[in-house]
Amino acid sequence: MAKLGKKRRAANEKVDSDKLYSIAEAMTLVKEVNTTKFDASVDLHIRLGVDPRKADQAIRGTITLPNGTGKTKSVLVLCTPDKEEEATNAGADYVGLEDYIQKIKNGWTDADVVIAMPSVMAKVGQIGRILGPRGLMPNPKSGTVTQDVASAVEEVKKGKISFRVDKYGIIHTPIGRVSFTSEKLEQNATELLTLLEKMKPSTAKGTYMKSVSVASTMSPGISIDARSIK
Repeated sequence: MAKLGKKRRAANEKVDSDKLYSIAEAMTLVKEVNTTKFDASVDLHIRLGVDPRKADQAIRGTITLPNGTGKTKSVLVLCTPDKEEEATNAGADYVGLEDYIQKIKNGWTDADVVIAMPSVMAKVGQIGRILGPRGLMPNPKSGTVTQDVASAVEEVKKGKISFRVDKYGIIHTPIGRVSFTSEKLEQNATELLTLLEKMKPSTAKGTYMKSVSVASTMSPGISIDARSIK
């Protein structure tokens, strides 16, 4: 078993694994126990009392965090020629259709988000097996299949993120960077958790929000008391 480094051991000692921290305490502590030299991502991990195998409990959605995520995502827009200028002016990094479909078939997947017009989805289906496993396939539920490509691009650039439960009923999603103030991290986390509470399926039984924790890259997790969410 690999030995923990001095910094990681010191970080672990600051976190009481038996304690449920308030959301404010957790966002302050997650900055203190960061062990990386780079501006690490801060992620929330939420275990929900849902059965993802049931369609009405397969929680998924999008949210624009009030303070963004601290990461600028590159966007590919697959559209007809008449929409190319609109997408480019909105800030899209890559714009086109046939040329990018061919590039993706050849192995290119440099974009973080792919947005497509409804009218081109038949052609986008040709690369579904490539985009799907990478979480890049455009989907109406996430707002990435739309006629208004400009608005979709602008929302992504402002910090819009997609989330969904995995097969274990857990949502893993970034809420910022360690360079954010604890107040900004708390605002982002509260926004997401409040939305998830509103999305509780009527068919879900028992405790809905079973556990919530926050961690930065390569740092210990901090358990949050869901009751502290305002």
